[in-house]
Amino acid sequence: MDFTYSDEQEAVRELAGRIFSERSTHERLKEIEQADAAEGPFDRALWGELAGAGLLGIHLDEAVGGAGLDFVAACLVIEAAGRTAAYVPVVEAMVYGAMPIAQFGTAAQQQSWLPGVCGGETILTAALAELAGEVILPGGTAPATTAVAQPDGSWLLQGTKACVPAAFVADAVLVPATRTAPDGSDAGSGVFLVDTGADGVSLLRQTTTTGRPEAIMELNGVRVAADHQIGGDGADGTAIITAITELATAALCILEAGVCATALALTAEYTKTRVQFEKPIATFQAVGQRAADAYVDTEAIRLTAWQAASRLSAGLPASPEVAVAKFWAAEGGQRVVHAAAHLHGGVGVDRDYPLHRYFLLTRQIELTLGGANESLRRLGRILAAEPV
Repeated sequence: MDFTYSDEQEAVRELAGRIFSERSTHERLKEIEQADAAEGPFDRALWGELAGAGLLGIHLDEAVGGAGLDFVAACLVIEAAGRTAAYVPVVEAMVYGAMPIAQFGTAAQQQSWLPGVCGGETILTAALAELAGEVILPGGTAPATTAVAQPDGSWLLQGTKACVPAAFVADAVLVPATRTAPDGSDAGSGVFLVDTGADGVSLLRQTTTTGRPEAIMELNGVRVAADHQIGGDGADGTAIITAITELATAALCILEAGVCATALALTAEYTKTRVQFEKPIATFQAVGQRAADAYVDTEAIRLTAWQAASRLSAGLPASPEVAVAKFWAAEGGQRVVHAAAHLHGGVGVDRDYPLHRYFLLTRQIELTLGGANESLRRLGRILAAEPV
């Protein structure tokens, strides 16, 4: 595939790279971490600057305040965030929340929610995983969470979601649920916009490796207005859930590509300047081999992630490409950051040095994606279903 950026995309890449590199510095990240806000680390000043630069709505239509570009442009912003391990919910707000509304929402829903996303005033996310007892189940197109239709057209939601990202800074959450029609029949799945402050909603903090909290979201008879169902009653809930899952997976892989690029760059610089036996350790064969393997993994993560993102952006089927990208981000990402930590020696685990953030963020991304083995099984099922 041709990964050459258009002039507009190149301008987005340069602008996002400059803002993140200037504003999300090692010192600024430490300041955010030490603030220890109840909502978790969130750089609101950087968020405001991204909104002011038009980057949060870069992929949304001009009619809602966006720039009218595409998913690739959004991914350029996300990759830049990964390169600096910035404390901003770009994947959640731009992809989990905004894109399903942009693709499937009614005109009224788009006008109601998306201008706030573009301006940075509204943060959206999605709740895909579910909690069954003490077991976290990955999201699917037949959710255990239920939505029962009411006579006035509203819906009552019941269920428990898990690992909801950015829930404590979000204004609303996209919640997939299995619908029950007024006559009691199964009406298929739907996706509902649930205000985080609505009656019957409770959020329980889940601590993560990076300190960016996720939430268990309990829905106890939450009443959702009819106009808060994405696309309305006639919408294809299965298609919406599938789109959220694929777009979010590709975006997380792009984020990991940025994370690994910086982890590799830090390692290259350190091994060039760290001297043992009067020679830079980069000249040692074993060090060079380990770094070369990390470079190969980083390139594989980058290329597969961009292939998936490019196909999704073009509206092409991308299930195999997303599965491949997910495997490399989960498996290759771990190899990259472990190699980086080992080649740094004790410095690699020093919290006064930036590498630890990329190690921890990689671990969180891997856990969110679901691990490499499940990606291989899914890819195997896709290949097995293809005609010979």
